[in-house]
Amino acid sequence: MLSALALAAVTVLVAVFVLTGPDPDSPVKPPGPPGTGPLTVVSLGDSTLSGEGAGDYLPDTDGKDGNWCHRSPHAAVHQIKLTGVVESVNLACSGAPSEHVALGDTEQWTEPSQAGRLRELLNDHRVTAVVVAIGANDEPHFSRLISECFTAWFMEKDSPCSAGIKRDWQHRLDAMVPKVVAALEDVKQVLKDAGYERSDYELVLQSYASPIGPGIPEQWRNLNGCPFRVDDLRWVAETGAVELSEALRGAARQADVRFLDLSRAGAGHEACSGGDDAGEEWFTRFTVRWDDLEQADRASHVLQESFHPNAEGHKQMARCLSEFLATDDREAACLEGVDGNLHAAPSAQSLAGS
Repeated sequence: MLSALALAAVTVLVAVFVLTGPDPDSPVKPPGPPGTGPLTVVSLGDSTLSGEGAGDYLPDTDGKDGNWCHRSPHAAVHQIKLTGVVESVNLACSGAPSEHVALGDTEQWTEPSQAGRLRELLNDHRVTAVVVAIGANDEPHFSRLISECFTAWFMEKDSPCSAGIKRDWQHRLDAMVPKVVAALEDVKQVLKDAGYERSDYELVLQSYASPIGPGIPEQWRNLNGCPFRVDDLRWVAETGAVELSEALRGAARQADVRFLDLSRAGAGHEACSGGDDAGEEWFTRFTVRWDDLEQADRASHVLQESFHPNAEGHKQMARCLSEFLATDDREAACLEGVDGNLHAAPSAQSLAGS
């Protein structure tokens, strides 16, 4: 008898709920990230994500009051396509070291911590993905090394610049890793403090594509395009970028974040690889902003765009990032497909470890 009464009571309650439904005035929590505001993807890091080389820089980041972050509307983050994402925010800054992405007092071109700015962004945005590119401006000083190899082209009697770099390259990579890990941990902490669970967002560390390679036609290995010695071109593309990527893969695993390998992403599309036709290249050649030479406060930045992803390069990286973020894969590599575009391919290292 009691069981029958209990069953009847439950039936009545269910009927009432079905007929009345939930309180229409009660707030409904949207799925995914907590908080309010548009669903957003964010980029943090240095020039490879800020948009250096892509042009059309936001005026506030093109030298105004000392800010040379060079953020471009063509940057990869603004071209990432994810279901439900309606806004993209670029906090990356050209030349930024890992300490600038981390929490703290480190400034880059007058700007404060990128993780700190992410914290502010979370007040009115729901962040579903964060893409990070850091490490090259720590001990490896990858851009500076390319500049050194550029200088070595003038010194034909000296050894290739890569000969000296090799001596302590692994030591530099080892010193970089803990700084990258610390920055990634700070990004995760900022999100955690804002009420995010790890399942609420994706955090990706990407590596760097080599902007130059040994396939440059001889007549373009000069100041008209890419003044590098063949030995140095080969080292940068086949050793430097690859070993830098492997070190960053280790950092991603330590920080327990996803990893996207771009070390071979530019193969066949490097600066000057097209010779007389630069239309298929994804990186800038030796670039001089001649008008800036007329202004003392801009003259030291006239070469800043050289050997960075161009607008097409950012478009290709965004294509690969979009594909990767749409999967559950922990690691992948951006490689050219039969259609001539970059795609997220299974990482050989990831498959080997599975």
